[in-house]
Amino acid sequence: MFDAEKTAEEIVLWIRDYFDQNPANRGCQAVVGLSGGKDSSTVAALCVKALGADRVIGVLMPQGEQWDISFSHELAAHLGIKKCIVNIKDSVDALFHSIKEGGLLLNRQATINTPARIRMSVLYAVSAIIGGRVANTCNLSEDWVGYSTKFGDSAGDFSPISGLTVSEVKAVGKALGLPSKFTDKLPADGLSGLSDEDNLGFSYNVLDKYIREGICEDRSVKEKIDSLHKNNQHKLSPMPAYQIANSK
Repeated sequence: MFDAEKTAEEIVLWIRDYFDQNPANRGCQAVVGLSGGKDSSTVAALCVKALGADRVIGVLMPQGEQWDISFSHELAAHLGIKKCIVNIKDSVDALFHSIKEGGLLLNRQATINTPARIRMSVLYAVSAIIGGRVANTCNLSEDWVGYSTKFGDSAGDFSPISGLTVSEVKAVGKALGLPSKFTDKLPADGLSGLSDEDNLGFSYNVLDKYIREGICEDRSVKEKIDSLHKNNQHKLSPMPAYQIANSK
């Protein structure tokens, strides 16, 4: 059985080791993009417990008006961490305008993925300004089916919850004392207007059971999960690099 409290403590120690054992990381702050959902909330809470609230900064990155941004403000207040707000709307609009001026037509994939990559650029800009390290907030369930943007939310300097399924992330968040409004917030990408499960076509409960137990009663869903997992391995693998043959 999954032990959420033990796992939380292990991750806290792992984060401390990451920051303390590498001289370049000592004294750095953790930079966390906050959506107010379970993943960013749990990662922020883990970082606070590992480093202290004074070494964690939350970055809110709405694209224009964001209906649920109050969750992020409330989370920062709950954890007692610093926060900054960087609205990415003008940057996204300017880039899209330039692309169109260049004679290209935007498609759905570019429209959805580009803001995620701009958000990651913001996190690294903040990190450069304050001397920080960017926390990746992806979980195992999302990574399993490629539900992330390459060089967007899939990037980061350290990844505290990428070994945990959605249900396990929720359990760890609750073990850390996070209110249910954060751990049980409906997962959504914040870009397409759809929930994660709407986009995927199956529930995280079904996916988590398949990942941990290898059980999926619906054959068509199983095939879809297997296909997504296979087709999205490139997001988790190192960049292929040509190696010159040894001439000796």
